[in-house]
Amino acid sequence: MNDTVAKGSAIEVFLVFLKLGLTSFGGPVAHLGYFRSEFVERRKWVSENSYADLVGLCQFLPGPASSQVGIAIGLSRGGYAGALAAWAAFTLPSAIALILFAYGLAALGSSWGGGWLHGLKVAAVAVVAMAILGMARTLTPDRVRASVAIIAMVVAIIVPTALGQIVGILLGGVVGLFFIRGARPVDETVLPLPVSRTAGVTALIVFAALLAGLPILAAATDNTVLKLFDTFYRVSSFVFGGGHVVLPLLKTEVVPTWVSNDAFLAGYGATQAVPGPLFTFAAYLGTVIGGWQIALVCLAGIFLPSFLLVIGVLPFWDALRKKAAAQAVLAGVNAAVVGLLLAAFYDPVWTAGITNRFDYALGLAAFVLLFVWKTPPWLVVVLCGVAGQLLPA
Repeated sequence: MNDTVAKGSAIEVFLVFLKLGLTSFGGPVAHLGYFRSEFVERRKWVSENSYADLVGLCQFLPGPASSQVGIAIGLSRGGYAGALAAWAAFTLPSAIALILFAYGLAALGSSWGGGWLHGLKVAAVAVVAMAILGMARTLTPDRVRASVAIIAMVVAIIVPTALGQIVGILLGGVVGLFFIRGARPVDETVLPLPVSRTAGVTALIVFAALLAGLPILAAATDNTVLKLFDTFYRVSSFVFGGGHVVLPLLKTEVVPTWVSNDAFLAGYGATQAVPGPLFTFAAYLGTVIGGWQIALVCLAGIFLPSFLLVIGVLPFWDALRKKAAAQAVLAGVNAAVVGLLLAAFYDPVWTAGITNRFDYALGLAAFVLLFVWKTPPWLVVVLCGVAGQLLPA
């Protein structure tokens, strides 16, 4: 059965999502909670079943799940203009904040000392540890999926390149297909988003053409901007599991070619202190590489796959999601994602953040604040930055 979706304007969608973009702290899982409260309970733009279905779709796709849910809701409310408005309003506040942080880092980093910068790296240790713990509870509940995570971690450590990450994900999918059954229940409701099959096929063709063609075009022209766009587009196309999982893939692609390891981890720590999607980390990296203009290129590259995939898969999702094979592959891929996070947790997060006993104590305190006291991540990041400036080097 289809839900009836009331139509609104792109301006209405923009204003509602702007409020969320300014206030949605806590990462992808928290964002989905904010969305449910706003669009299911308060505004009733979508039903409970339809919202759960959208979340399931976006978990199935690579890329930032919360942003993709926002794009889908914007699409249902205001058409294609609504999808763009939802993305822009939810993304721009954090992107602008991280662009300003990157400029401030360049201006103040050497004059103010590096203690606060190191404190941000320690904060990243606690934040990534929390992400791993939360994801492992849900995505590796049995021996098979826990083993998939460990195998993916080993592959990522032995082959510390983008190839290692992709091989780990593919292995997870293969193991899931053959060894995982009853991965999750299927909701029988039908998605209410009116996207034609023609539009879906066109979007998927464009997605695949860019994924295959951008590396060739970038190599042929030797254009720096095109190379960066290709890098961020490709990374987003292979990230399963949300914002934290983008860390190992981006680190492999941009460190040390474009950004130093210290600057990378400082930016990742700062990303925890702003609302909105974690993928706006791309805006920080782009600014460090070449200023705000390059930041816009990196943002476009990392979010474009989300638009194309959401529009492309919607017309076919209802049939695909009910197949047991698709559910099993997804379960294996999600378990592999936990392994990729484990590999990234050791290098570069732990090796750069925990260098002495003071770092260890600060990192443990940050983790306790997050895990036991449920302190907002942005506040933990700020406290770690202050503590890093005060503690001995």
